[in-house]
Amino acid sequence: MASITTTSMSLLSLSDQSMVSCARISGPSSVSLSIKGRNFPSIALQPKGRRFHVTCAAKPETVQKVCDIVKKQLALSEDSTITGESKFTALGADSLDTVEIVMGLEEEFGISVEEESAQTITTVQEAADMIDKLLETKA
Repeated sequence: MASITTTSMSLLSLSDQSMVSCARISGPSSVSLSIKGRNFPSIALQPKGRRFHVTCAAKPETVQKVCDIVKKQLALSEDSTITGESKFTALGADSLDTVEIVMGLEEEFGISVEEESAQTITTVQEAADMIDKLLETKA
């Protein structure tokens, strides 16, 4: 078994005599830089689980329509709480239910969803985002 008790590494660049650059890595989650004698604050690196994620939120009315269609297709009561983060499987949907949901969405919004795209939809928000994207390209 191996263990590392201290990790620190400095990198120097002397390619230009007027500029000396130094990068100091202090462990697996911290980096500090020095360029032309100026020190910059340390940069704390985030663990892999917290990656940058960009989402394009669908219109609220699209999300609401998708929620209504999901409730109808899964025969859920009107007082059931469904949000954009709701997963179809958590609501009790199997693969056949998901196909029926997609067919209901196609009918309601007048769109056609490719089979490959339909297989990647797992949440209400993903469905609403896809619908808004298809409606934009259709217009």
